Amino acid sequence: MERIDHPIPPLYDGSSRILILGSFPSVKSREAMFFYGHPQNRFWKVIATVFSSPLPATVEEKTKLILNNRLALFDVIANCTISGSADASVKEVTPNDLTPILQTARIGRIFVNGKTAEKYYLKYLAEKTGMPCICLPSTSAANASFSLEKLIAAWQVLNM
Repeated sequence: MERIDHPIPPLYDGSSRILILGSFPSVKSREAMFFYGHPQNRFWKVIATVFSSPLPATVEEKTKLILNNRLALFDVIANCTISGSADASVKEVTPNDLTPILQTARIGRIFVNGKTAEKYYLKYLAEKTGMPCICLPSTSAANASFSLEKLIAAWQVLNM
C-alpha cells in the first residue's frame, strides 16, 4: 500500500456538458498519464461506439473524442492509499476539487464509472457540487459480469 497523488489533469473545455468521473487512475493510466490507459479497460470502446466514432488510439484522438462530444473526464479521488490498481484497496481518500470544471463548463449531468466512484462521489462531492450522480456500470475488465454489449447499452444514456 502506498499513498499516491492523482497525476492526470481533468479533461474538459467550456463546451463540456456531461462530466464522467472514475474513481482513481490505474497503474497503467498513471504510467500513460491519461485516463483509462489499461488496454483491457473497455471505456474507449464504449465511448467510441456510443458516439459512433472510430476507436481512438492516441491521447490526441481520445481527447478529441471527449471534447467533440461535449464530455469532460476526471476522477473522484485526488489522492489515496492504494495497492496497485485495486479499487477495493482504496483507503484514506482525499477528493478532487471539481470547482474549476463546474465554473468553466455548464455541466448538466454527472455520471460515475462504477460503484467505487459512486461511493466516494456521494461521500465527498455530492453536497459540494449540489448535483446528483448517475452510476454507470464500470468499464473495468474486473467487471466481468458486464459484456461489452451490455456496457454499451447502459452507457447509451450519455448520448440522449
